[in-house]
Amino acid sequence: MTVRAVLWDVDDTLFDYTTADRTGMRAHLLAERLLDRYGSVEEALARWRRITDEQWARFSAGEVSFEEQRRDRVRVFLGRPELTDAEAEEWFARYLRHYEAAWSLFPDVLPALDHLAVDYRHAVLSNSGAHVQEHKLRVLGLRDRFEAVLCAAELGVSKPAARAFHAACEALGLSPHQVAHVGDHPEIDARGAAAAGLLPVWIDRTGGSPDGAPGGPPGPGVHRISSLAELPALLGVDTRFGARSTFR
Repeated sequence: MTVRAVLWDVDDTLFDYTTADRTGMRAHLLAERLLDRYGSVEEALARWRRITDEQWARFSAGEVSFEEQRRDRVRVFLGRPELTDAEAEEWFARYLRHYEAAWSLFPDVLPALDHLAVDYRHAVLSNSGAHVQEHKLRVLGLRDRFEAVLCAAELGVSKPAARAFHAACEALGLSPHQVAHVGDHPEIDARGAAAAGLLPVWIDRTGGSPDGAPGGPPGPGVHRISSLAELPALLGVDTRFGARSTFR
């Protein structure tokens, strides 16, 4: 199998979403004088993420638009169903300012992209909206690294559905077996990519066992790495000399 392109997830793969989310939510709750309501930042974050997952499932099922799921996240989190669309959007915009102030890449991202720049084409596939991820990649200085940024909100289908992965392959003009997908979630990213016929690479930054990861073991054929520093060698790039390995 000859891999010609790498398809990347963004959040918690390239971008340290977990840290930014925690830091941003704490600053936002303090500014809104809401921290005492939830007891701790961890409790607030757990509630926010649970609601995010629930609302995203509604969006994935076609029940609401991307913007509607975002506004409903705010209403449910605050326990205020009466909030107008404008009020919910304003609250979310205030949260975004704190969240964006904490944005950063993982330290292994740029070295890995540099190693792979000559030998592979690159694109993004994200379960988000294109305007969100395009903005994020520009702020983080990565947008020019990718030929295309494909997102669920515009595609109308989310990972782990095979149609999402195949749409990205079609955008690259490649067959699934010519594309590797790198993502942090063992089910949404790794299992989904494997089932769609791509080379699945699970970046497990937490160091937990596959059995204890969300969604359970990623399944046969999934390549598990703990750092993107391992990716060039996995794909066949000789990192000692910056040249393609002959063992391919």
